[in-house]
Amino acid sequence: MTPHIQLQCEALSQVLLAKQVSMTCAESCTGGMIAASCTNLSGSSAWFDRGFVTYSNEAKTDMLDVPATLIAKHGAVSEEVAKAMALGALQHSKADFSVAVTGIAGPTGGSEDKPVGRVWFAWASTNPAQCVSLMKVFPGDRQAVREATTALALANLVKMVAAS
Repeated sequence: MTPHIQLQCEALSQVLLAKQVSMTCAESCTGGMIAASCTNLSGSSAWFDRGFVTYSNEAKTDMLDVPATLIAKHGAVSEEVAKAMALGALQHSKADFSVAVTGIAGPTGGSEDKPVGRVWFAWASTNPAQCVSLMKVFPGDRQAVREATTALALANLVKMVAAS
């Protein structure tokens, strides 16, 4: 885990504990890196409920109830699917907050419309009920894209929890 990701996890831990709430994550392109980073911290069981690694489209549908028609219409790497993943993670957990990521880490799989490095994020909460999204295109190799995605996912979750 990079020092930047470690700092984000520590900040997330502090804010979740202070608010007495928990989180879940739904990951595609990061393949469990967000969950692994969070649970790398001792005591994370007090605030980390569970993680969903939904790499395939079928997994997104089976585990998070993302409609297959939504994936077919917009593609797995889309705002609509990211939001459905974040909301599905909340519905299938006891968490108060969720973060979801879906993207193209590369080096293959990109297209002109969806280049390598493109990631859609969504963050959701139960109280108040909200779901916000963001798209970024990160430079670098597969590992750099996955690490940048993890860091941003955690940083913005910290902001959402702190503002709640």
